[in-house]
Amino acid sequence: MEPIGDVLHLLVILSLLETGNAKVGDFKAAGATAPGDIIIGGLFAIHEGVEESANLSAPHASQCARFNMDGFTQALAMIHAVESANRSPVLTTLGISLGYRIHDSCSDVTTALRASADFTQVKALYISFKWCTFFTSQEPTTDCGGGANTSNSSPPIMAVIGASSSEISISVARQLNLELIPQISYASTAIILSDKKRFPTFLRTVPSDLYQTRAMVQLLSDSKWTWVGVVTTDGDYGRSALDSFFSQATASGICVAFKEILPNSLTRPDGESAVRQVATTLRRNPNVKVVVSFAKPTQMMYLYQELRGLGLGLGERVWVASDSWSSSKEVLGKMDLPDIGHVVGFTFKTGNLAHFHHYLMNLSDNNDVIGNNSFLKEFYSLPNGSGDPKVVSSSTAAAEILLNNSYANVVFNVEMAVSAIAHAVADICSRKDCKTPGNVQPWQVLEALRGSRFELEGKSYTFDQKGDINMGYDVTLWRSVRGVINIHDVVAEYHPINNSFIYTSGNTKNITNLMDVVSVCSASCEPGKFKKTAEGRHTCCYECINCTENHYSNNTDMDQCLSCDTKREWSLEGSSGCTHKTLEFFSWQDGFAVVLLALSALGIVLVLLVGALFLHHHQTPVVKAAGGPLSQIILLSLVGSFVSAVFFVGHPSSLQCKVRQVLFGLSFTLCVSCILVKSLKILLAFQLNPDVKDVLRRLYQPYAIICLCVALQVLTCTLWLVLQSPREKATVFATTVLAECDEGSHVAFGVMLGYIAVLALVCFACAFKGRKLPQKYNEARFITFSMLLYLMSWVMFVPVYVTTSGKYLPAVEMVVILISNYGVLSCHFFPKCYVILFKKEHNTKSAFMKNVFEYSRKGITDSSSVSETSMQPRGQQSVVYCTNLSFMEEWQEESHFLKISIKSVV
Repeated sequence: MEPIGDVLHLLVILSLLETGNAKVGDFKAAGATAPGDIIIGGLFAIHEGVEESANLSAPHASQCARFNMDGFTQALAMIHAVESANRSPVLTTLGISLGYRIHDSCSDVTTALRASADFTQVKALYISFKWCTFFTSQEPTTDCGGGANTSNSSPPIMAVIGASSSEISISVARQLNLELIPQISYASTAIILSDKKRFPTFLRTVPSDLYQTRAMVQLLSDSKWTWVGVVTTDGDYGRSALDSFFSQATASGICVAFKEILPNSLTRPDGESAVRQVATTLRRNPNVKVVVSFAKPTQMMYLYQELRGLGLGLGERVWVASDSWSSSKEVLGKMDLPDIGHVVGFTFKTGNLAHFHHYLMNLSDNNDVIGNNSFLKEFYSLPNGSGDPKVVSSSTAAAEILLNNSYANVVFNVEMAVSAIAHAVADICSRKDCKTPGNVQPWQVLEALRGSRFELEGKSYTFDQKGDINMGYDVTLWRSVRGVINIHDVVAEYHPINNSFIYTSGNTKNITNLMDVVSVCSASCEPGKFKKTAEGRHTCCYECINCTENHYSNNTDMDQCLSCDTKREWSLEGSSGCTHKTLEFFSWQDGFAVVLLALSALGIVLVLLVGALFLHHHQTPVVKAAGGPLSQIILLSLVGSFVSAVFFVGHPSSLQCKVRQVLFGLSFTLCVSCILVKSLKILLAFQLNPDVKDVLRRLYQPYAIICLCVALQVLTCTLWLVLQSPREKATVFATTVLAECDEGSHVAFGVMLGYIAVLALVCFACAFKGRKLPQKYNEARFITFSMLLYLMSWVMFVPVYVTTSGKYLPAVEMVVILISNYGVLSCHFFPKCYVILFKKEHNTKSAFMKNVFEYSRKGITDSSSVSETSMQPRGQQSVVYCTNLSFMEEWQEESHFLKISIKSVV
């Protein structure tokens, strides 16, 4: 049997070299073990670190240092959860049980990898041990396994629970991937662990830091904290959380004033200087009232002590704590809560700890646990603060210490991990025999975990596609009441599905009070201003610049001003809104318009009264001398001219713009045409050349002349309306909009007015020649005055119209129209009305004949003086002769006019 034993020893060694290049003696014994059909590995930080050694001559296991009460309590939570699962119907009905092998990671990656090597290689040891006992029939304590104890013959590890640190979990997960051993972490939240291509066997009962940073950013946004600092620990967890927070904060308009990274171990020489650097940074940024921290509890404790040593007042600061230290009261050290400020923590969901607390109270009575748990033995041997050993040996003191270091959220997450494994194992064992070695493989447990749904405390849970159980977060607010600090006061719940907070009843006010804390780089820009960020500075640090004219901002902290609709709105510099521009036009309510309209109405009334008076006395000499029917046409045209003035008032429309100019042009052309006919009659009276006189008499057709003159104006207006007619126009100014008429073609407008002016000039010229005829019935002077008044008013109109702008421009033309109308009315009709009404004795045929004969007799008397010139010297005779000759010609013209006048009157 000796050769066979040697061969088997060689097989064992080769198997070990194949799986991990290690020897059996290299494995460090597990700190806590328990037998079972299915063995679960555990990885907890029972110690806070390892002792540094300068001897690097050969690989060796480092010595763990500084007992970690939190990690030890978590390991006890796993043991309690395994025992509870073994008593549950899920496993008892199948007749199987769970065992465990718990290792101490010592908060060190290298130590954790040594422990994970035990998890992956214990399978080879188990197989080798079974082969050895099968061929040699030796007892387990003899030559098989080179003297290894029975612990090395335990079944292989089917799953691993741990670790708490993301950095350790990442390293361990890569090693467990080799054997596809499922790993369930209860506290590792690094985002990278959700990548199933890189970590296919990793699962966790907590959400990813992606959701924690998203919740933090949402809290900052709701509180309007846009200028924050970040303190984080070095390593995969801290840097991953920092990157996630920074990207989401930037996308939400939150600026990170500084990012400080603390080394994992503060006992190293650079640890103290790093803490001092963070404290100095906080002192240099007094405006940063909110600090987000992903640091470890010990790091925060040293930081608070350093800040207190610098004399910085922290009472106004808000610390947003991640799950890594939000439930660790030891960060306060000997300080009180007001010494550090406000702490808002994000913690995992919690469960009922009553059973676990009962377990801790009776832990000292459980001999099986104590016998197979070196961690518990070390705990009972811990000295107190004075150095006396075995102070915690009493059950009461031990239970009190453990209860103070048990955190409901972490314990609940450990219990979920064990419960998930128990249900997965039950699912597998319901279909096959799990007691036979080798029937259950780790990858089968992994597959069952991914698809299984398990229950705990009456609620159902399952892993999502990324291997996470995302239940959201509880938001806690640390409070100090009479010196007692409560760090588990849940004030809100964060729901990752809709990225929102639901505040618990009665705690809304506590969160609202924190919102009074102002953490901004620059004060908010009020409406009417916009933010201007200097190049190279944070977007949260800016200047508030007034909006320019015709621009506005109606909200606070706007990045740019909005533009007003300059066609309808305007705004001053620094305005928070636009003001509608005032619409201006020559309105009916304007005082000047009221006066002009009153004059127009008065003119229409006077014209109608004069027309009625002339119509009533149409057979009298005065009315016949005034033109008879022509006077009625003139009065009718004046009515049209007065009416056209009304269209210059009010909000202009395209129709109104067309009507007012055309109506005035045609009506006043008709008026001047009738006056022209009367002027031509005077010209005919003064014409001495018989041939020319005959031609003029044949051409003198009053109504034909009127129609021809009006027809030419109609043609002008028609072309104007067809080719480029007047229309409504809105002229936009800085604060007003002027509604006015655009005349369309100014050439056509000038031609229309010029044509009337030409007719008026002809009237003036013709009437000027008959200014010396009998005054009572001679209209030459009246025509002269009226046309002269018309020409003067329109000559003044042209420069005023060209140089004037604004709403009173229509009033200029309206005034000139009224002057022209009243000029005609006053010169042509008012004198005759006076005769008709007050000088009735002159409005008879006999009076008219008498006036003619007196004028004729006066002319004959004046002619007798011609004969007296013959008695004068020759030189004087020639002068008198020329004078009398001129008078005789004029007298003949007057005689001819008298004949025409008598004919028209009679």
